[in-house]
Amino acid sequence: MIRLALESDARRIGQLWAEMVAYHAQFDAFTFRVAANGAALYERRLLERLDDPLSRVLVAEADGEVAAYASAMIADITTEMFQPLRCGLLADIYVGEPWRRRGLGRRLVERLCLWFRDRDVAHFEWHVSARNREALAFWKAIGGEPTILRMRASVPGEG
Repeated sequence: MIRLALESDARRIGQLWAEMVAYHAQFDAFTFRVAANGAALYERRLLERLDDPLSRVLVAEADGEVAAYASAMIADITTEMFQPLRCGLLADIYVGEPWRRRGLGRRLVERLCLWFRDRDVAHFEWHVSARNREALAFWKAIGGEPTILRMRASVPGEG
């Protein structure tokens, strides 16, 4: 069952967020270094978004518990030098290990797409690790395509 997240879900979503960060650290340990209170900060930020009309947090229940979640928002993703571009932003999506390959991620995305469409949003975007083949396959299967490639290099020199 896909439903809106409730305040009572915040702790579980914080746990799933911590699992997601640990999962992503295997692809990029430089970026995914969690602060000591990272999950608590995430829970607090999540609670602030529950009543925001431009944000949406969904959970997927399976086997009687919150097994996955997704958070998204609607924003203008351009600076003032460009024409406004109203877009959906998928901030986070994570399906706990035991519940993968059951369609929960796809159903979360489908529900977010309904929300975007109801708000006249024609496109949505997200970030995905270039090294996460499983996620890349998932996003490609639902129609995702690369638009901008974010790159990183070490600064040469001492240190």
